[in-house]
This record gives sequence, structure tokens and C-alpha cells, in this order.
Amino acid sequence: MIDLHVHSTFSDGTLTPTQLVEHAMENHLTAFALTDHDTVDGLGEAFQATEDKPIKVISGIEFSTEYNGQDIHIVGLDFDWRDTSFCQELDHFRNARFERNRKMAEKLADCGFPITIEALQEMFGNAVLTRAHFARFLYEKGCIPSMNDAFFHYIGNDGPCFVPREKVTPAMAVHLIHKLDGIAVLAHPMQYHLSDSQLKELIRTLKPEGLNGIEAMYSRHSVSQENRVRRLAQVMGLAVSGGSDFHGSNIPGIDLGVGRGNLRIPDTTFENLRKHRDRQY
Repeated sequence: MIDLHVHSTFSDGTLTPTQLVEHAMENHLTAFALTDHDTVDGLGEAFQATEDKPIKVISGIEFSTEYNGQDIHIVGLDFDWRDTSFCQELDHFRNARFERNRKMAEKLADCGFPITIEALQEMFGNAVLTRAHFARFLYEKGCIPSMNDAFFHYIGNDGPCFVPREKVTPAMAVHLIHKLDGIAVLAHPMQYHLSDSQLKELIRTLKPEGLNGIEAMYSRHSVSQENRVRRLAQVMGLAVSGGSDFHGSNIPGIDLGVGRGNLRIPDTTFENLRKHRDRQY
């Protein structure tokens, strides 16, 4: 079994890359992809931690992009994460994220919360800040009863303090992954609450840029949702991907490789994604 969607402390997870390697072996995985948000800074530690161990780390990243006013996430897999031009282009994604975070902190401050970008950075260090960090900060400061409360009342997609991503589109992310000979996957498609026709339209815009797969096996997908995504993948000519979206204690109840206990992603999933990628090049 494998897991193609995992986060570490370099974005909004609570386990270090080294701890992820250890936990993955405890859960009897043969491989996992470290897909931190808009950063590859944890990959060096992850690869080092697998030396002389019976487990493989797959290079990965999760881009947060904006499409018609909402977040769309693109996972990149199996690419040259040390490429100089890639690291330079990654700055564009980070700058867009920083600007969004600044605006979101300002909106929360206007609601009376004691939050600033500087305070977030002091609490979380060099991690790439996400909405999970905002929620954790407010919870740790005693401002809200739970992290979920932050999303439900303030920073969820329909919340008064939500700020969509600016300038960075899903097509830009897919194109960048494609340039690096990587595998581009549309992450957790059912979380966007799009109709089949809307999802198909999104995929049609991304396939010319190099979209390879869509995440069908996912911790929060029901059986019917997984089957819906599998049918969509077949119709649209995409490979199927899968991942737990493990964040450690930031998202309780979801474990590495197994999700909520019933997630099973065979290693053939990654092999099929690579075959789809290789047919494009």
C-alpha cells in the first residue's frame, strides 16, 4: 500500500518528514509522496530519512490555486524538485499565498482576533502558512472552542474572513509540473462541490497543460463519491490517484495510508499514473 497525498511540518502537518517515514513504516506502507503546500523544502529530509530503509519517498507538492473564485488544489508527483527554474517559479506561488494570508489576517483582526502575520510566523516558524495554521493559532490562543470552528464561522470558503487565491490558476500549476516531466493530479475533486459538467469543464482546461490524474481514493470520499470520480476519470481519459491527505493532529481521525481506516491505495496506482505521464511525453 502507498499514500500519494501527505503533509509535514514544512506546511500544515504536525509530523516532521523523518517522523513521517517512521510512521509510514509502522503502517506498513511501501511508499508515500510528501506533498506539502507550495513548498518542497521537506523533501531533502524525507529522502535522507529513507536511506537503508524499506520504504520509498516520492517527490511531491500540493499547489493551492484559484478557479472561479474558489480554491482548487493540484498535486504534483515524481518531478525534479531541485530544478533551478522550478524553484524560481515556486516563488510566484508563495508570494500569492503570502498576500492572501496577509489579507485574511487583517480580516480576522477586524473581527477582534489578536492575529497578525508576524504572530503566525512566530508560532509556526518557517512553515508555509495555510488556513490550518490560522485555525491552530486561534485555538491555541483560546479564541475559539475548536479548530473546526475557525473554518465553520470565519475562514471556510463561505466565511466572512475567507480570501481566495489571486493570480495563480490550476492551469499554471499543471503546466509547471508538466514542464518538469512530473505527474499532475487534481486533488480531492468532491471537496469543491462542483457538478459533473463543471468538473469536466475544469478538466478540459487542464488536460492540454498536462493533467494526468484525478484523486478518487481519498479519506473524505464516500464509496459513491469515489465511484463517481472513477467514472469521470474513465470518461475524461485520466488515471486515478489516491491519498489520505494526512496532516497529523491538525486533522484528527485521518491516519497515514489508511485515512479513516478504510483507505487502501495499491502501489499499482502510482505505476498507472507514471504510464499515463509517459504516454504524454
